[in-house]
Amino acid sequence: MWSLIGVLVVVVGFVLRINPLLVVTVAGLVTGLIARLPLDKILTQFGTSFVVNRYMSLFILILPVIGLMERYGLKEQAENLVSKVKVATTGRILILYLFLRELTSALGLTSLGGHAQMVRPLIAPMAEGAAEAKYGDLPESTRYKIRAFAASADNVGLFFGEDIFIAIGAILLMKGFFDQQHIAVTPLGMAVWGIPTALTALVVHSIRFYRLDGSLRRELTGGTGATTGDQARTATKN
Repeated sequence: MWSLIGVLVVVVGFVLRINPLLVVTVAGLVTGLIARLPLDKILTQFGTSFVVNRYMSLFILILPVIGLMERYGLKEQAENLVSKVKVATTGRILILYLFLRELTSALGLTSLGGHAQMVRPLIAPMAEGAAEAKYGDLPESTRYKIRAFAASADNVGLFFGEDIFIAIGAILLMKGFFDQQHIAVTPLGMAVWGIPTALTALVVHSIRFYRLDGSLRRELTGGTGATTGDQARTATKN
């Protein structure tokens, strides 16, 4: 029971708001020493755990980097860049990201996107910037609406795109299940059958993004269709 004192170390450390990495490390050392494990075995276990979970470790390290970039203007620069592209609209940006997300996922590059890595710092600000360039300042409810659609582009693109990649976990899981049922299938065959579904999802969700542009136009112009730029030109003539 004394070996459970490591849990107490974690609780106390978190309550005192000590660095979580330091708290977990100390808790592991305390648990190992109380369990009378040699120091070299404790260190070996630390190394083994890091190697096994290295991809999660890299993900955790990426988040502070993205947060630092956001703090120094990543979001603002994304908005400014899109505002200079005259043909850019919220719907078109999201359609393009949906296509790229689905394509890269189909190639097995599922880590290229994501809510924390891509949607929040880049895609959502770009979609908002395109709307602001046309309609001026956006209501808070409209911003959340655009962010929700941006998140849905990532979800749909990843979910339907990854099923085309033969080495993805879902394909291998289905392969194992069918083998247990003595049903002859191949990963390539299942991946090929995922293509029509992925294309359908791309078309249907692209239509939703296209309709989003119309929805924003009606919502932000009161149904008149006059954008902020149009209103400015009218005022200049008058």
